[in-house]
Amino acid sequence: MYAFDWSSIPGSLPFLWDGFLRTLCITLFAGLVGLLLGIVLALARLSATRFLSTAAATYINSFRAVPLVMVLLWFYLLVPQLFASWTTVLGWDTRFISALVAFSLFEASYYAEIIRTGVQSVGSGQMAAGLALGLTPLATMRLIILPQAFRRMIPLLLTQAIILFQDTSLVYVIGLADFFGIAYRTGQRDGTLVEMLLFVGAVYLLICSVASALIRTAKTRLTS
Repeated sequence: MYAFDWSSIPGSLPFLWDGFLRTLCITLFAGLVGLLLGIVLALARLSATRFLSTAAATYINSFRAVPLVMVLLWFYLLVPQLFASWTTVLGWDTRFISALVAFSLFEASYYAEIIRTGVQSVGSGQMAAGLALGLTPLATMRLIILPQAFRRMIPLLLTQAIILFQDTSLVYVIGLADFFGIAYRTGQRDGTLVEMLLFVGAVYLLICSVASALIRTAKTRLTS
């Protein structure tokens, strides 16, 4: 039988914590930027202007049709070329910047579809009512429709955030030392790869389970 050795985990906690903070930073940044860009894309896709609608649909469908790993590798090769002077002067880690850009743009396509569905779930009479009150279409969308849509979308948006948190482990393909990456390297170095992966998996399971429970609670309260 395999003899488990958990002794290396306590000494690795500071390094794992650094990796976890990096994972959390990617999740929060990509979630926020992706949500903001997703709102713009959703509104563009719902626009009566054919050019805006087509451009937004092309963006969304393109990113949703490509594996996230490929997107990460593309931007890992592209970002250093686009921001070469900035990364040199500011001392930025190109791998970290590549991950932020890739995840933000990728998540925007998924958030856009969630937001578009949420907006369409609000009755068309709401827009007519806003226009009848003298509001512009944009003001009606911002003040009347989006607040109602977001209330319905909260569970889906939070669920997508959990998926994003899990997907950040894919940054190992570009050599970025996140929570999973540091655990994997530490386990290989110390010969405790199985223990490290089990420990990291337990952490992911605990965090995602608690977050899922909170989402279910929020959904119950919003629908009650």
